[in-house]
Amino acid sequence: MRIFIFLYLLVVPTLLFSQEKTTSKKGLDMNSKYSSITDTVKKKKAKIATIDQYQIITLEHDTTYVDTSLTIKSAYRQNYLRKDNFGLLSFSNIGQTYNTLQYSLTSFSPYPEIGFSGKHFDYLQAEDIRYYSAATPLTELFFNTTINKGQNVDSFITLNTSKNLNFSIAYRGLRSEGDYINQLVSVGNFRFTTSYTTTNKRYALNAHVTYQDVTNEENGGITTPEDFESDNKDYKNRQRLQVYLTDAQSLLKGRRFFLDHAFRVNPTGGDNNLYVTHQFNYEGKYFEYKQPTLLSNVGTTSVQRFGAAYVTGNINDQTRFEKLYNKVGLAYENTLLGKFNFFVDDYRSNFEYDRIIVKKDGTVIPNNLFLQINNVGGQYEYQKNKWNGRFLYTRSITNQSLSDLDAKLRYDLNEKIQFDFRFRNINKLPNNNYNLYQSSYVEYNWSNNFKNEKINQLGANVFTPWLNAEVQYSVLKDHLYFADVSTPAQAAANVQIINPAQYGNAINYFSVKASREFTFGKFALDNTLLYQKVDQSDLILNVPDFVTRNTLYYSTHFFKKALFMQTGIIFNYFTKYYGNSYNPVVGEFFVQNTKEIGNYANFDFFVNARIRQTRIYLKAEHFNAAFSQSNYYSAPNNPYRDFVIRFGLVWNFFQ
Repeated sequence: MRIFIFLYLLVVPTLLFSQEKTTSKKGLDMNSKYSSITDTVKKKKAKIATIDQYQIITLEHDTTYVDTSLTIKSAYRQNYLRKDNFGLLSFSNIGQTYNTLQYSLTSFSPYPEIGFSGKHFDYLQAEDIRYYSAATPLTELFFNTTINKGQNVDSFITLNTSKNLNFSIAYRGLRSEGDYINQLVSVGNFRFTTSYTTTNKRYALNAHVTYQDVTNEENGGITTPEDFESDNKDYKNRQRLQVYLTDAQSLLKGRRFFLDHAFRVNPTGGDNNLYVTHQFNYEGKYFEYKQPTLLSNVGTTSVQRFGAAYVTGNINDQTRFEKLYNKVGLAYENTLLGKFNFFVDDYRSNFEYDRIIVKKDGTVIPNNLFLQINNVGGQYEYQKNKWNGRFLYTRSITNQSLSDLDAKLRYDLNEKIQFDFRFRNINKLPNNNYNLYQSSYVEYNWSNNFKNEKINQLGANVFTPWLNAEVQYSVLKDHLYFADVSTPAQAAANVQIINPAQYGNAINYFSVKASREFTFGKFALDNTLLYQKVDQSDLILNVPDFVTRNTLYYSTHFFKKALFMQTGIIFNYFTKYYGNSYNPVVGEFFVQNTKEIGNYANFDFFVNARIRQTRIYLKAEHFNAAFSQSNYYSAPNNPYRDFVIRFGLVWNFFQ
């Protein structure tokens, strides 16, 4: 009820304010709407910034503009990740992890990271940070309700103190209680960016600072799925379903200081330019798993879910990781030939624990893993007429075998038709938690020396007014994953033991994704279909064959076009497959082949509206759960979200 009251109080005054005196112009007079109120007493109207003066810039210097329109594509981004999450399957609470339905969404870096990949879906990497240039101060406020008690907010402001210098500051906060026992999520995310260029464009700088923390209460999933699937009215209150862990908690936090800048050697820009470039990245991460009570109850039986432990209670596993990255380069730019960049980099990381473990068989688990890697490489960029290409190659010159070949090519046939091609060959070092991990649980300690993963990817995208399509073919060799190594006796006793493993055979992955929208007057049908095929000797890389999302909606204007509204139904579906299961001790998904998930329909009903620069979203998520069988899972023992009504808005302010 409070959602509807809030919506009423927000919309009605805005609509009343929107009833302006009509003018003779056919379109909206943007100047009269967004000028200062003092313009009414001025004889000369102030200059008004155009939308192309509000720029969003990526690390690779690709530029887009602020968009306050309401489309079905922007509605897909109204979620916790703030991006279209097609191909990802969320857990029941906001801010929990995601199961990956579309494997081609997986990103790779040749450098080793901390690991704990199940905790990183909402962790912003350096390449995720955006930089800005704004003619006037720009503010964005994002709000979404969550599951039961809590809220999800993201506030952002950017301004230019001069044409050359920009600052932005943002904070995202989330608190969501969830439906199940021990499922609270608390997230804090602070970002600060700055961009600077000299007037003659001789020096340019982008820098950012981030502080991020993600805290999850971990319940390990429900112990008796048959109670969930029984549709017994008593279990519709999800707090009555028994879970494995009632007081466990995980925490991932990190801080990063990042700098990317370039200096042109020649004083005046011309047809030939020479630049000195430098990139600096320092990042520290910390992962903690706490579990005060070791015993779990399954019915009337007590079990130790993760096996024997060195302690009788109060488990507190802590992992620390630091990395320091420097890249120095020399770039030559020619208006005819393109841009050539040659560089050398230095990567140092330390992955550590506060103890050394000696097992009964004499195996020593060290307390740290230190790496120092140096690479040389080159990058070539070309942009001429309808062609745009970027080609990168790096290779290590130290003992570690590491290389990365990344070739991207774009061809613009015209303003509406575009073709993208990409080939990548990467020789990747394992993430640190594959080679080293320590825990108070006896069987969760290992020290390995895995081979590098070898990944070949070939992809093509086509964007047209009639159809958007993506094709990818990948060959994975020495693929690393987490496996369930529980013995039959342990599995029968509900004990879960997972360890890292490496697959010696090749895995061939193929995917085709297509999207198309059909319009019928004010009605539209937006469709996205994904087909995947995996060729492998064993069930290691498991994905559904088909994933689809279909949205039927209606769009119209009200109140003399002061309000634009869309309403419709979203259908989501994926075929059955052996979905990966989640283990909270290591914050990773692991391969299992005993429980299939999928083959259930998911319907959402939505009403979206736009008033000026404000977009309002009201959604009844998974409303068919109210009258269908409870057979929907995000992972084994982890049910998908029940029916819930959620409200959200995005509000932009311009001067």
